[in-house]
Amino acid sequence: MNHILTPREKEIFNLLIENLSTKDIAKKLRISEKTVRNHISNVMQKLGVNGRASAVVELIKLKELSI
Repeated sequence: MNHILTPREKEIFNLLIENLSTKDIAKKLRISEKTVRNHISNVMQKLGVNGRASAVVELIKLKELSI
């Protein structure tokens, strides 16, 4: 199966569904908040959705994430 997410994007979305903030994710992964937001934006663009919640729902449907 062709995966939509890069390993880093998957890592970020897994942290998002654990209810971590952008700031907390950046701190945990030792990257800037802007980088976290860029990854999230890239995923939303790939999926053609607006908003993180919509992205999470789509990723679960596509079996890229599980909760």
